[in-house]
Amino acid sequence: MTAATAHRRRHWTRRPNPLAGLGSVVWLVVVIIPIYAMISTSLTRQDESLGNALDPPKHPTLENYNTVLHSGFGHLLANTITVAAAVVAIVLVLCVPLAYVAVRTRSFWSGAAFRMFLLGVAIPAQAVVVPLYLMIAKLNLYDSLLAVVLPTAAFAMPVSTLILTGTLRDISEELYEAMALDGASPTRMLFQLVIPMSKGGISTVVVYSALQAWNGFLFPLIFTQSDGPRVLTLGLFNYVSEFGVNIPALLASVVLSGIPIFAVYLVARRALVGGLMGVGGK
Repeated sequence: MTAATAHRRRHWTRRPNPLAGLGSVVWLVVVIIPIYAMISTSLTRQDESLGNALDPPKHPTLENYNTVLHSGFGHLLANTITVAAAVVAIVLVLCVPLAYVAVRTRSFWSGAAFRMFLLGVAIPAQAVVVPLYLMIAKLNLYDSLLAVVLPTAAFAMPVSTLILTGTLRDISEELYEAMALDGASPTRMLFQLVIPMSKGGISTVVVYSALQAWNGFLFPLIFTQSDGPRVLTLGLFNYVSEFGVNIPALLASVVLSGIPIFAVYLVARRALVGGLMGVGGK
């Protein structure tokens, strides 16, 4: 590359893009307005909550957050964290080796098994909820956290495997060959090469599967009944009664429940973006 070409390329990358800037501002407004309305309403007294959601609260109060924190929120949060952590652990333990085998094995049966596994992407949870209910009942898992963890992890695995497979394909073949010449076994390649170079894809899978578990509503609703295994999404019903809805307390609960998963995103955002771009975190 000549100096003139390099100069033109640097000039091109530095040239302002008003259209992209305008689009970014519009997208920021689209994202910020609902968040502002949610937080503003959560600071509003219940008798003032039916006004314009964009108006700042006339008498700001933290009473709604106090109500949420003294209504079993800690128990709901602990259950949700347990479910999310278990789902992430199961997905990583199963999907990383599965994607590794799918990428490194060239046999017909391996490819057929991988394609069959990915059919799970096309199967909605609502279509199999009755067989799942019968299976959970037969295994005596009904009304337990395990009844939520297992199907949630199962439905997160197809997309997670697809993400990890794309990430692993970005790893250079020469690196595999170099480790093979050193006498490395497939297991050693998995732990010393594949996992360290797949941080982007793994971070993407962690955030994706954690979100699936954190926001899950169908499986906790169908497979649990008592207050013991109740999670945050079901806990929102605490503020809904036959006489009305405590909107400020409901939104305060949503705000509090979104903080932990947002913190996870902040920690993994760099690797997450890299994984979504298909660069494998390299």
